[in-house]
Amino acid sequence: MADPLPLAQALIRCRSVTPADAGAQDVLAAALERLGFAVTRLRYGQTENLFARIGTAGPHFCFAGHTDVVPPGDAVWAGDPFGAEVRDGVLYGRGACDMKGAIAAFVAACADHLGDGAAPRGSISLLITGDEEGPATDGTVRVLDWMAEHGQVPDFCLVGEPTCRARLGDVIKIGRRGSLNAKIAVHGTQGHVAYPQRADNPVHRLVRALAALTAAPLDAGSEFFEPSSLQLTSIDVGNPATNVIPAQARAGLNIRFNDRHSGASLGAWLRAAIAPHADRFDLDVAISGESFLTAPGPAMEALRAAVAAETGVDPALDTGGGTSDARFIARHCPVAEFGLVGSSMHQADERVPVAELRALAATYRAVLAGLGA
Repeated sequence: MADPLPLAQALIRCRSVTPADAGAQDVLAAALERLGFAVTRLRYGQTENLFARIGTAGPHFCFAGHTDVVPPGDAVWAGDPFGAEVRDGVLYGRGACDMKGAIAAFVAACADHLGDGAAPRGSISLLITGDEEGPATDGTVRVLDWMAEHGQVPDFCLVGEPTCRARLGDVIKIGRRGSLNAKIAVHGTQGHVAYPQRADNPVHRLVRALAALTAAPLDAGSEFFEPSSLQLTSIDVGNPATNVIPAQARAGLNIRFNDRHSGASLGAWLRAAIAPHADRFDLDVAISGESFLTAPGPAMEALRAAVAAETGVDPALDTGGGTSDARFIARHCPVAEFGLVGSSMHQADERVPVAELRALAATYRAVLAGLGA
């Protein structure tokens, strides 16, 4: 088997903290070109992206991921966060888990699957961005538009995010909740606290509105999703005086929502729920992603069977956690996520056992074979 470790180390040693690339995609492009992939570099704004494909026939299987990483943070690391050192059989470095390790494992899987210059039965491609950990505006979403314009939309896509909880193979993500952020500004009339009849206290109105929003659960969940969650994230008045009723009160909230809702329906619900408590208010809604689900079908069953056969674990089909670039891919084709155990992602001393990295490469090789790529 091809060993993913050297490529993982080379990628980790590139200090590609969003939006910097620091040569990471050069390293990856060179590795793919050696395998016979046609590599297209796509730069949007400050973001370096890469699309690579080998083969022209169907089925077209795409692996998606990102070479950008979060900063090392303020916590003390045992070694250089970008040193890619192996200590006691464990690879350490920012991106080892999320997700340079998975990219290296997939490239190693491709090397084994393709053999000595052999062509794939269908097509294999990689969609790699440098903007997943950042605003996600000039990365996957822009590359997908380019792919659609150039007839490169895959039949199925696998994102290499670290999905597993405790051991490799235990979770495949088949969807994600949507995410909505809202800012509420309730307007009143400023006045003296001793003469409330001459004022209109926006704090009271805002508190009543927030109580209505949080009074009951949004739903009880659905077949593949847990219940939606509304969490208040801030309540702000900014009033330094103790004897003044302010003119405005503000709040922020986030809703992680399942497939019973859309961003538009929740925005309408928020407005309708606030209106009885505030005559004058502004509502600013930003939707960072809609919920999506890739329903079980032949491709998903082939993926699940390949993971189970290689890891010895029957993977759960899950939709929990935050958002990922899969939310953009779901607009174009069926998508799932499967990668390493995510317990150390974004932490100090981010790491992956080398044996797990190699096992992931073997699993991806089984996925390629199982999906007929």
